[in-house]
Amino acid sequence: MDDEVSSVMKDQLTTEHPTVDCQKQKNAVQEGDILSQVSQTHDVIMALDKTISSMEVQLASARAAKGDNENLPPMVTKSGSEHLKERPKVFFVMGIITAFSSRKRRDSIRETWMPKGEELKKMETEKGIIIRFVIGHSSSPGGILDRAIEAEDEQHKDFLRLNHVEGYHELSSKTQIYFSTAVAMWDADFYIKVDDDVHINLGMVGSTLARHRSKPRVYIGCMKSGPVLAQKGVKYHEPEYWKFGEEGNKYFRHATGQIYAISKDLATYISVNRHILHKYANEDVSLGSWFIGLDVEHIDDRSLCCGTAPDCEWKAQAGNPCAASFDWSCSGICKSVERMEEVHQRCGEGDEAIWHTSF
Repeated sequence: MDDEVSSVMKDQLTTEHPTVDCQKQKNAVQEGDILSQVSQTHDVIMALDKTISSMEVQLASARAAKGDNENLPPMVTKSGSEHLKERPKVFFVMGIITAFSSRKRRDSIRETWMPKGEELKKMETEKGIIIRFVIGHSSSPGGILDRAIEAEDEQHKDFLRLNHVEGYHELSSKTQIYFSTAVAMWDADFYIKVDDDVHINLGMVGSTLARHRSKPRVYIGCMKSGPVLAQKGVKYHEPEYWKFGEEGNKYFRHATGQIYAISKDLATYISVNRHILHKYANEDVSLGSWFIGLDVEHIDDRSLCCGTAPDCEWKAQAGNPCAASFDWSCSGICKSVERMEEVHQRCGEGDEAIWHTSF
């Protein structure tokens, strides 16, 4: 655009003053002044644009921090806005998506890679790492299922309760509400979603995220582009398959659903716009769709989708330790309740690694 302006100015100046050399010199000076002013104006506009963008993010963060009671869990809404005035500043929040029927899965995680009790609190204060099992409520609030979770939470104090009705076909909604709730409760650099049948090495996860801390909008996971399944009755059927083009087409690139992380700006974006973000049948597809059209850096990190042994062992020996391990054939660790301990012994970084890792 500046080159076009310069060319037009030169043509006009030459036409108006074809023979007067001193006038040419004068006009050249004027031309230089004008171009300098145009350049300065462009710089000012760019600076204003960055300032406005920064203010919009701050405003969105403030709205998320204020929260609205519709999607916040009871422990937040009961205490009102006073509780939300000062959100704790942390490194990352990891939400382990779980179900009422998954008590044994949760216990297998507590007995392996997730700290418990005082160790969990210590990790929050010393490392800025928050880990919670994420669950909503039953269709009959206050019933036996909800009471069982309340008793389990009283024992372990490691749940994040959502204002959400549990159900397999509500995973996209649950994911959306999880990010909105987490943003309202903690001011984190990153927010992570992980399934409750995946093995995690927290030190490696922290090291992975730390490399991207300076980037404003990052979406980190194992990126894939699977087929859009139009046939009814099959697993992962997509009722809105027609939106993705002709039969046989694939989805846009998105992170596989076992584990992924998003930066604060993206979690805030989800929180602020949750009422108008479309939810597809599959939760990982929904999340990926919310970032299409945004200025987001997709980071394909294969350490977040290692297989179980021997795959994780080979990678560790090669100097590429895994951040997360699971079996692709089961979309998680096959028979995770029975095998989590074995996977932890063979794929784990060591229980002390998290304390010796600097972020």
